[in-house]
Amino acid sequence: MYTVFLKIAIRYLLKNKLYSFINIFGLAIGVASFILIMLYVNHERSFDTFEGSENVHRVFMDYVEGVEWVPGDANAYIVTGPTLLEKFPEIEDFVRLRRVKGLVLVHDNTVFDENTGALADPSYFGIFDRNLQKGDIRTALNEPYSIVLSAALAEKIFGSADPIGEIVKIAEGGNTNFKVTGVLNGDVPNSHINNDFLVSFKTFYTWPVFERDWKYTWNQNEYFTYLKLDQNADVTALNKKIMAFEPEGLKNERHHLEPIEDIHLNSNKPYEAEANGNVNSVRLLAIIAFITILLSWMNYVNLSTSKSMERAKEIGVRKVVGARRPQLILQSLIESGLLNGIAIVLAIGAAFVLLPAFNRFVGLELELNGTQIKRLLPYFGFMLIGAILSAFYPAFVLSKYKPVTVLKGKLQASTKGLNLRRGLIIGQFLATITLLTGAFMANKQIRFLQNRPIGAELDNLVSLNGQVLNREWDSVLRSDYSTLVGELKKSPYVADVALSSTYPGDDFSNLNSNIGMTFSNGKTDDKRVWYNYVAEPNYFDVMGMEFAAGGTFPQTASGFSKKIVINEKMARFMEVTDLEVLIGKTVKFFDDEWTVVGVVKDYHHFGLKSPIEPLIIMHNKPLRNILVKLEKRSATMAGMTDALEQLNKTWHQVFPESTYKYTFLDQNFEAQYKEDKKFASAFQIFTILAILIASMGLFGLTSYTCIQRRKEIGIRKVNGASITQILKLLNQDFVKWVGLAFVIAVPISWYAMGKWLEGFAYKTTLSWWIFALAGLTALVIALITVSWQSFLAATNNPVDALRDE
Repeated sequence: MYTVFLKIAIRYLLKNKLYSFINIFGLAIGVASFILIMLYVNHERSFDTFEGSENVHRVFMDYVEGVEWVPGDANAYIVTGPTLLEKFPEIEDFVRLRRVKGLVLVHDNTVFDENTGALADPSYFGIFDRNLQKGDIRTALNEPYSIVLSAALAEKIFGSADPIGEIVKIAEGGNTNFKVTGVLNGDVPNSHINNDFLVSFKTFYTWPVFERDWKYTWNQNEYFTYLKLDQNADVTALNKKIMAFEPEGLKNERHHLEPIEDIHLNSNKPYEAEANGNVNSVRLLAIIAFITILLSWMNYVNLSTSKSMERAKEIGVRKVVGARRPQLILQSLIESGLLNGIAIVLAIGAAFVLLPAFNRFVGLELELNGTQIKRLLPYFGFMLIGAILSAFYPAFVLSKYKPVTVLKGKLQASTKGLNLRRGLIIGQFLATITLLTGAFMANKQIRFLQNRPIGAELDNLVSLNGQVLNREWDSVLRSDYSTLVGELKKSPYVADVALSSTYPGDDFSNLNSNIGMTFSNGKTDDKRVWYNYVAEPNYFDVMGMEFAAGGTFPQTASGFSKKIVINEKMARFMEVTDLEVLIGKTVKFFDDEWTVVGVVKDYHHFGLKSPIEPLIIMHNKPLRNILVKLEKRSATMAGMTDALEQLNKTWHQVFPESTYKYTFLDQNFEAQYKEDKKFASAFQIFTILAILIASMGLFGLTSYTCIQRRKEIGIRKVNGASITQILKLLNQDFVKWVGLAFVIAVPISWYAMGKWLEGFAYKTTLSWWIFALAGLTALVIALITVSWQSFLAATNNPVDALRDE
């Protein structure tokens, strides 16, 4: 019996090629899109999930803003971990990570540049569930000047040789020897904090690089601190106790816990270890995945129930010759299973083929291996349930036809069936309009960010950086930097040069911060975090920044003075209306007095995702970033190549033993929108696929509608109806359905995109024309899809439709 049913199903699908193609292709697109999106979603949700991760929490700082506590820095203090461990018995252990970025490692006179690591307590391995492929996990980080390498870095430095016991040098403030005591496993988990190497935390107390920090306890929060809690601990209650805890020496701040598993998608605090993901974007993509596959199932249900009218006589005959309803249901389910099976096989094949392109698109290296397929199993279960449910309704519709009614030709579509099909079409248009609105809105926001002035001119600006090897940080090295600046200014490609510790769009970690500020009027603010950095006097000219009052620092022989420039946001905290009044006023912080010489107009130092913060620029000559303003003639491809070669040559003439890199400031600033651009592009692509699925279903449904109304159209034409009237007759229902879907989609889209925009400090408006454009686009797509079939039906010879009457 099953063999016969399978043969009948194959014949039916082969005979009805349009019906089969639309359903199989639509389902394949939906399932393939679903697999790829959920593969990405699973990746984003997999960060920091390891054995025991549910008991690991990061400590961050809350600050007072006005009268409310707000989340502050992602870092805590060097004594936070030990203090909380001693105070609260629910805490089993802690680990501190002090990040060190861009370090140069040297072995056998070979330089290995751009490495990021951390000083770590020995408890790191137990808390983060990391193992060593070489070395003893119990002692690897116990002694000062011990270093544990990642598997990738160990292979890069030592190849296949055993690195344990070998010496590598870190070229920071001179060369310092470190003994390799371990190599991490090569299976690197997804983490919000990735390290090329780990240095024992005991090194901190004798390594001259950190000499300035040895005296700090509760006044320098540069330590990522993680707590391992007892598995039976009441986290909510403990968090309340920790927030209420006020250690001696810590004022107007409080500690706060967050699960390590939530950091990647839910945390975007200052001084994050790395750029984190966006939970709203991941949720929206997951919604798109479900919408896409639901549209595929809607198509199947709609087409199958519409097609059932054609199969009514077949079902009637089968019932007359003895077929029972369960057999007819089984036959329909076998047809559905065959169709879905073919679609799923094609979808999985398409997912494998498209995965490399998808990886390039999202900038990841996702794999459809056994582990990932295992993680996708719950979603495959969802797809199986959806496929079964979408198959059952057409099966029951087909099997319930009464043979007497069918064979007498008196079968008519039921009101319930028509209402269901109308509901499914409205649902498809609802999804289409919602997705179109999201795609248009995402593009509008990206364009808004790209076109909004930031208050600085970053075009043709290059930051030069590098590590000078085998040299101490002394006056001779500083003099060589001055020599380098002078040589760069001689270049015909260079307009100006300035030194600064950071620049707009740079990493948060290159800023300094302090709590506690006394203004010239005697008022003190000891609650807010104040950010500051250092720069040379001509920094503002090089950056194209404008002054609202005063000017830049005075030139001094030492390159240093106790003069500062503040931004307008900082000036507002000083409660003055005339900015000129601030010039010459003093403020006190870092236990010293500083004189304001200028107020620079507000600019977006942190990018447009974050609000403008009060900023203080201090006068000094940092040896971190050499900002080079190139002449406009360097803007051409050939000119830029020559200019960069000249910069490289000049650098190595002054520092022959050094590493060297350059960064275009405009490209670096744009990079912060990289993930948002990817999200917008993903939204567009999967929106197009969803529209394609919906259009295919609409095309098929229109075809069968025209077939069902073939005689009606013939009679109307015989009675004088024009082609325009026939088109209006066939299209007017679809226009009504699009209109109804639009009315429902607008509030849904408004809410969804409003939530997404909450992730931006500066955002575009939810313009009415975005919704109108989405509705109009959906209407045009519907009319184009429907009108072609309607036109063919309207231009057919009525004789062909009525010859049997």
